Amino acid sequence: MFVASIPSPDPAWSQFSLGPLTVHTYALCILAGIAAAIAITQQRLGRHGAPRGVVLDIIIWAVPLGIVGARFYHVFTHIGDYFYPGANLWDVFAIWDGGNALYGSLIGGAVGAWIGCKRTGVRFWSFADALAPAMLVAQSMGRIGNYFNHELFGLPTTLPWGLQIEASNPKFPVGLPDGTLFHPLFLYEIIWNLIGVGIILAVERRFSLQWGRVFGVYLIWYGLGRSWLEAIRIDPTSDGFLGIPANIWASFVAIVLGVALLIVQARRHPGKEPSAMVAETDGPSTEHSSDAAPIARA
Repeated sequence: MFVASIPSPDPAWSQFSLGPLTVHTYALCILAGIAAAIAITQQRLGRHGAPRGVVLDIIIWAVPLGIVGARFYHVFTHIGDYFYPGANLWDVFAIWDGGNALYGSLIGGAVGAWIGCKRTGVRFWSFADALAPAMLVAQSMGRIGNYFNHELFGLPTTLPWGLQIEASNPKFPVGLPDGTLFHPLFLYEIIWNLIGVGIILAVERRFSLQWGRVFGVYLIWYGLGRSWLEAIRIDPTSDGFLGIPANIWASFVAIVLGVALLIVQARRHPGKEPSAMVAETDGPSTEHSSDAAPIARA
């Protein structure tokens, strides 16, 4: 039996005091997602020959740069929210208030992961493939933080799972009556992402995907879902081009990159990866070795 609507949590739940510190629920959700992604990625990489704990050496670079990228992508696609007469420019850095763009985190995190992989001797595409389903799990956990922040909602709806948003919320659309319900986009994305985890694992196993192609499937799946969610989002719309929000354009780019990864890497590396670790003697003969099982089968 459906409830009449989904209530938003009490605003007091968005943060709590721990001695002199103020702990934000949104930040805890992000940290929980990062921890889950580390555990999943390490397990998958370990099955493919990577030493225990190597993921920690990589995320030391990937996570900070991912957070920086996520925040600045959000800020610069929402210029009007941060740069106006009388604005507090410190708000640019207030990540605990929400506003961290996934596509920005992918860009910054990819740079950090590349640095970490070079320093640890892990193949970058092996790491990306191991990370792909873990990313969707982490994103799902992070979206719970959007719920506590009363954000990431879509167009008005009369569906029984409509989300309650208080009229005093600065993101509440002007002109709509108090009590209007909205599509819970955070919930839709959680469901989409978790379905994606199952699909990625099934496709990976069925087609023995490696060399970045698992990550390509991730980009396609996430880009498809995110483009639809952004099309009905009003919380808030980002700056865009030709009347199309920036995140929809970014979703299109993600889909194209995912398809390109599948095609290009299939042609460049028709064989299986010998290991997640780069060997000093790596060459064409080892790259096309069929001795190593793919991550999903190891």
